[in-house]
Amino acid sequence: MPEPAPAAPAAWWGGQLATGLVEVADLAADPGALERGGWWLVVADFEAPLGDPSPVSAPGRGRARAWRFADVRPSPPPSGGSWRGPARASWTSSLDRAGYVAAVEAVRTLVREGVVYQANVCRVLQAPLPAGPPDPWALAALLRRANAAPFAGVLDLGAEGFVVSASPELYLRRRGDRVESGPIKGTAPPGGELGAKDVAENVMITDLVRNDLQHVCVPGTVAVTSLLARERHPGLDHLVTTVAGRLRAGLGWAGLLAATFPPGSVSGAPKSAALHAVAALEPVVRGPYCGALGWVDSSAGTAELAVGIRTFTAGDGVLRLGTGAGITWGSDPQAEWEETELKAARLLSLASPT
Repeated sequence: MPEPAPAAPAAWWGGQLATGLVEVADLAADPGALERGGWWLVVADFEAPLGDPSPVSAPGRGRARAWRFADVRPSPPPSGGSWRGPARASWTSSLDRAGYVAAVEAVRTLVREGVVYQANVCRVLQAPLPAGPPDPWALAALLRRANAAPFAGVLDLGAEGFVVSASPELYLRRRGDRVESGPIKGTAPPGGELGAKDVAENVMITDLVRNDLQHVCVPGTVAVTSLLARERHPGLDHLVTTVAGRLRAGLGWAGLLAATFPPGSVSGAPKSAALHAVAALEPVVRGPYCGALGWVDSSAGTAELAVGIRTFTAGDGVLRLGTGAGITWGSDPQAEWEETELKAARLLSLASPT
């Protein structure tokens, strides 16, 4: 039987229930905090200044925080109460269809001019929450039943808000000196065609992730261990590649995050140029969407961080959900809009059934 939801602040991630908050660290100011031992829950905004400086990581645009909990134990996810979500008609998008299509065309122009090979263009959906404290554990239970995901998790911060993720994508997994990443590029309805554009996009981002890891891994150890695997997830199929390597001796979390953040699959290639394009084309910040979410067990030398996609965040009485698509020269602007709709549709129907 699931146990009742704990009082905030609390987290459930990676099959572990965490309570008894000890400290909160600002990873942008002190990335070495993750070396101090203990079990940490990490949420880094896409715009957090953890990697190379860029317009998206300008001061004040994004946060990266970690919460260290004293009591961490294996546990089934706690049960929640009843979820009361926004009315379906109340959701708005940071980019409407026309705006998104124009952004796709702008990226195609950048590809033609040789500025980027690919860039991920995203939009953020938001809706006002009903009066009264929302129950993130109830929302998480809905997602587990109808949109199960390998990197699902909950961070409940009480009045400050919450993060509820159903992410299917691995950003970084660490086991001692071994690290791996599992970029997703290529999306289709279940059983639908994943064509040449999807393959090309995946291979481009795979090369980017390989390059990121080569900055921090022992030379010759970075390898693609699984290429273009088709994975079925609720409501859609993805192409997934796995890249692994062996970290150099003495490398800490500050170096690993600086080399790999933000995740390449939700940035673009080359990463720096793609981040400039994102900053120019997207009208609002992404926040935890497309950032990093997960846990770090500093004492054990293990960690699992997901890419913050298929993720709800709440704060200031507003529920948010991001959706996006990778754009290449082969992109059809209307089809890319439809892909963002496909990615969001199932989650919106769960959060706002009426």
